[in-house]
Amino acid sequence: MCGISGLCAFGRDAEANIHAMNLHMRDRGPDAEGIRTSEDGLVTFGHRRLSIIDLTPSGAQPFVSGSGRLLMTYNGEIYDYGKMRAQLLADRIVPGFRGTSDTEVLLEAVEGYGAVRALQQMKGMWAFGIYDTKEKKLLLSRDRVGEKPLYYGWIHRAGGETCFGFASDIGAFREVEGFSNGIRKDVLPLYMANGYIPAPYTIYEDIYKLKPGTVLTIDAPFAPFDVPADLDRSVSGSFRNADLEGGYSYEIYWSMKDAARRGQSSPFKGTREEASMELERLLREAIRGQMVADVPLGAFLSAGIDSSTIVSLMQAQSRDKVRTFTIGMHERDFDEAQAAEQIAHHLGTDHTQMYITERDALDVIPKLAGMFGEPFADSSQIPTYLVSRMTRQHVTVSLSGDAGDELFCGYRSYPSLERIWGKMKGVPYGLRSAASDFILHSPLSRKEVLRIKGTLLKAHGPLELGRLQNIAENNWGHVVLAPDTLRAADSFLPEDFLPQVSQEAMLRDLLMYHPDDILVKVDRTAMAVSLESRVPFLDRDVVEFAWTLPIDYLRNDHEGKLVLKDVLYRYVPKDLVDRPKKGFSIPIQRWLRSEELRGWAEDLIAPSKLKAEGYFDAQQVRRLWEDLQQRGIWRPQIWYILMFENWLGYIRK
Repeated sequence: MCGISGLCAFGRDAEANIHAMNLHMRDRGPDAEGIRTSEDGLVTFGHRRLSIIDLTPSGAQPFVSGSGRLLMTYNGEIYDYGKMRAQLLADRIVPGFRGTSDTEVLLEAVEGYGAVRALQQMKGMWAFGIYDTKEKKLLLSRDRVGEKPLYYGWIHRAGGETCFGFASDIGAFREVEGFSNGIRKDVLPLYMANGYIPAPYTIYEDIYKLKPGTVLTIDAPFAPFDVPADLDRSVSGSFRNADLEGGYSYEIYWSMKDAARRGQSSPFKGTREEASMELERLLREAIRGQMVADVPLGAFLSAGIDSSTIVSLMQAQSRDKVRTFTIGMHERDFDEAQAAEQIAHHLGTDHTQMYITERDALDVIPKLAGMFGEPFADSSQIPTYLVSRMTRQHVTVSLSGDAGDELFCGYRSYPSLERIWGKMKGVPYGLRSAASDFILHSPLSRKEVLRIKGTLLKAHGPLELGRLQNIAENNWGHVVLAPDTLRAADSFLPEDFLPQVSQEAMLRDLLMYHPDDILVKVDRTAMAVSLESRVPFLDRDVVEFAWTLPIDYLRNDHEGKLVLKDVLYRYVPKDLVDRPKKGFSIPIQRWLRSEELRGWAEDLIAPSKLKAEGYFDAQQVRRLWEDLQQRGIWRPQIWYILMFENWLGYIRK
């Protein structure tokens, strides 16, 4: 895992500015720094290295291909690079290799086969920039599901100069001399609806997130172009979608939407037992590949189904005790440490745990703005950072159980959405719309429960119902002063795309919530302590197989993740893991009412301060705050606002 950066057509002092960007990302790569400018002087790449495979200088970056044509800076791991290495030799693409790193294999594969063909064959997580010195083209790419971050766009500098750049960390752009990109106010409604800013948008004007599964090619001189919000909307039965106008192209080499549709059009035909056996085989293979490292390796372990399954299959394939790590909380409603310890004892892992307190949270909060680089407000960012910090004291790589809920229908909201829509869909939309207008434009709307129901009646389909439910229940719309003009990526998903409402909800989460929230949280908190995180459930073959499973293999009326539990129960007794899900969260609403955190929060949202800034309605924010402090009514938007204000204070220092 590393940090990468690049500046194109920058002019003089490019290397000094890349060095400044690299310094900002030093935690992503504490082992070494590299800077290199192409021979034509058009691009300068930077790299911060966290050595995982091939710890020798032969894996140092930026890296030049054997022919000298391609220059690359790369962050990630190619798990099956040995297979690709053998193929390159067999096809005589290269006469030999200079080292044993996956970096060299990736670059030679891109030169030999082309980026799209090469990436379609590989398994791993990555973000890279490659400059083709012959064609004068820059290639940027991100892995299939978005494990590794990549920001790109046009940096505006004081004095009117503009240049193109990219980086692993959005905060690195601020290190460029004269950086003057403004805050993009129109993303705030999206942020307040979700607690994060969904791709392709960022908090800065003209800076974007590259979507997963994509190769972006830009011709010199890297002139600005419009970045599409709905890049993958038209993908159906194809892995490619290119717009060649204006000297740039986007090519989709893998699409989650396409994987879902193909899987459901050719469903698994065997029994549930046979499905669980195949899932176990694929997970074993994925985990075996992700346990390869030249540095110490371990795993996060909660008491949940997902991480317990990963650790079980790790231990089953390891000669030594697997290192496992858990954090606990003294608040019983949030603590899973004791249960995790029992699972670790049963599996025979080398287990480490730590209990965290409100004081630990207070110490982390000042670091969050710099850690994430833009407003980000999933409050489980705090325990995720703390468990990563503890884990890094023992190992350099850690596997996690993320994506189990989204792939195997684990969230309780999925069947809930299906039930609500099942009751609504039989009523003609015209009647529902008229009833909605009557409620929302009458005194009935003063009652919150009726206002919510009136809002939901406007839904055309189940996915729109989910979005309206989030807006109505959290009442964020009156807080933001910016207009609500942008659409999130999941809003481009058509209704009835998949056979079941639950499946469409799972796909929606895998298109936006998972890459833009869960994976961001894990990557940023782990990288803040120089820990590489790996996610076996996101292996290409596991994901594609999961989409072939019938819904009744995933959940019934009472529980989800049925086929995944079938795998786990072969290794861990059911009574050790069959307990109510607590999630990986902290009692943030309780802590915000404590004396110490309350004072910190009230300083951030002081009415005079909010009025001067002009982002939020100070009166509405005060109402939300008093609802919490005086009546105990919790809305997550309070934390969203605090994290935005915390970030705003950080960038103004």
